[in-house]
Amino acid sequence: MGLTHLDEHGNAHMVDVGHKPDTERVAVAAGEVRMRPETLALIRAGQIKKGDVLTVAQLAGVLAAKRTAELIPLCHPLPLTHIDVRCELRDELPGVAIHATVRTTGKTGVEMEALTAVAVAALTVYDMAKAVEKTMQITSVRLLEKHGGQSGDVVVGDD
Repeated sequence: MGLTHLDEHGNAHMVDVGHKPDTERVAVAAGEVRMRPETLALIRAGQIKKGDVLTVAQLAGVLAAKRTAELIPLCHPLPLTHIDVRCELRDELPGVAIHATVRTTGKTGVEMEALTAVAVAALTVYDMAKAVEKTMQITSVRLLEKHGGQSGDVVVGDD
């Protein structure tokens, strides 16, 4: 299969999805923000000066999913029917695990929306806690699964 975002001359273009049927589309993505245990403890205790890190990151992820087409030049704007962003403190990382599920009924998938939600939620965690630790690492932003559409289901299954 060729690159769908390139025309016959190799120029970038938005794919025409007008001929595709509307189907339910779902994508799930995940990522982590790794940090020192001391930083994680401050987040857990609600002692980050900017406020409630997990709630703000969750809201940032939801907003980012809704605005993906404004951020990624060749993405179609989609009427999203569901966005769930979850941020969880994990001692074994140590850090914050982020998980996003996005749904729509439409002509194209929501993988980019789920990935964008995770990436922006992770950036928000970093922004809110960077005064305490600048060495945090945003890692493993990845698609876990997608359902619907012509290419069928993809389940990576590593989370």
